[in-house]
Amino acid sequence: MKVVLPDGKIPKKWYNILPDLPEPVPPPLDPETNEPVSPEKLKRIFAEELVKQEMSSERYIEIPKELRELYSKVGRPTPLFRATNLERVLDTPARIYFKYEGATVTGSHKINTALAQAYYAKKQGIERLVTETGAGQWGTALSLAGALIGLKIRVYMARASYNQKPYRKTLMMVYGAEVFPSPSENTEVGRRYLREDPNHPGSLGIAISEAIEDVLKDDKARYSLGSVLNHVLMHQTVIGLEAKEQMKEFEDPDIIVGCVGGGSNFAGLAYPFVKDVLEGKNEYEFIAVEPKAAPTMTRGVYTYDYGDSAGLTPKIKMHTLGHEYYVPPIHAGGLRYHGLAPTLSILINHDIVKPVAYHQREVFEAAVLFAKVEGIVPAPESAHAVKAVIDKALEAKRKGKEVVILFNLSGHGLLDLKGYEDYLEGRLEDYEPQEIPVLRS
Repeated sequence: MKVVLPDGKIPKKWYNILPDLPEPVPPPLDPETNEPVSPEKLKRIFAEELVKQEMSSERYIEIPKELRELYSKVGRPTPLFRATNLERVLDTPARIYFKYEGATVTGSHKINTALAQAYYAKKQGIERLVTETGAGQWGTALSLAGALIGLKIRVYMARASYNQKPYRKTLMMVYGAEVFPSPSENTEVGRRYLREDPNHPGSLGIAISEAIEDVLKDDKARYSLGSVLNHVLMHQTVIGLEAKEQMKEFEDPDIIVGCVGGGSNFAGLAYPFVKDVLEGKNEYEFIAVEPKAAPTMTRGVYTYDYGDSAGLTPKIKMHTLGHEYYVPPIHAGGLRYHGLAPTLSILINHDIVKPVAYHQREVFEAAVLFAKVEGIVPAPESAHAVKAVIDKALEAKRKGKEVVILFNLSGHGLLDLKGYEDYLEGRLEDYEPQEIPVLRS
């Protein structure tokens, strides 16, 4: 029913997809000149080693021994389960497996890159990391990483999630972090949005703007990002590398599924398998799932855009809804982002990854079914993957076809119960996509 690897099987290297992509990732652009941004400017925002990893042409990058030991302490390797009860209830010939990242001590996959980013920042002599968070899983992970490694952490949490998920805020503070609802009074960016709307629900884009404005005022501070950029997605490939080893005990998957906000948990599971497809060694169907309220993959434009709402970041080429897109306050706070990882954007453009989108009520319906039969309450973000898996399993039933489905259950929802309460009491809204702003290259 499950495979648990020993500590000695924690991957010793991350997989970097850049050398294997069907086309190069377009360079980030300096917003002042529209020319490729210099590494020196990036090093003012990010730790130096992360900038090197972001641009590396090495297919595998070594995970330091001290970092592998920290991975072990927080719960790696994570277990891989077969969802036999779900198969039985659906009466499907599909066989369903899931990698359970909720087994980490912070309850999600985010700790994989949080520890790495904090480790390299500490080695450089950085004293403080500043970040954004949506649902709070990323902020929680970086808060613990700072506590374990010895860094001060400041988190700007999208206001909708700050209000919906108060215990995530409390958990970050238990780990020693400062936490502010975004938009906040701390920054000029935050004050501007509050002047426009004192009850603004915030977004990941606004919170990123606040974090970067904060960092640029302090030479000893750097920004830490929980998704989108290549080095972040690369750190998450420990998930897929472990899963490949674990699936040897079962069978090879046909379909690989993950939810997508910026792309980190999907890439973490899928990219080691994508490598086999790009090398012509195997064929898999990859399904990336997003909310209809933030349809970056299914309705976004592939163009250069800012990663934040105020236009403080370098511009990157990606699928985007526009940095001014208003993301409705859905409970899947980690998916409330206007943009997408550039590497994942390329894979979608080449039809290697297929995107789908769902409303939040149907997502919670799938999550409740999964909880009843498998016992795990999925995070609202991960529940998007659960919904897609159920749909694929029912499709297999209609066709009378055996398929093997593997998905990333990227976090538990035990601190997201307000969303489940709203669903069970009939208060959950479905939000149609807002008007998508006109984008200019």
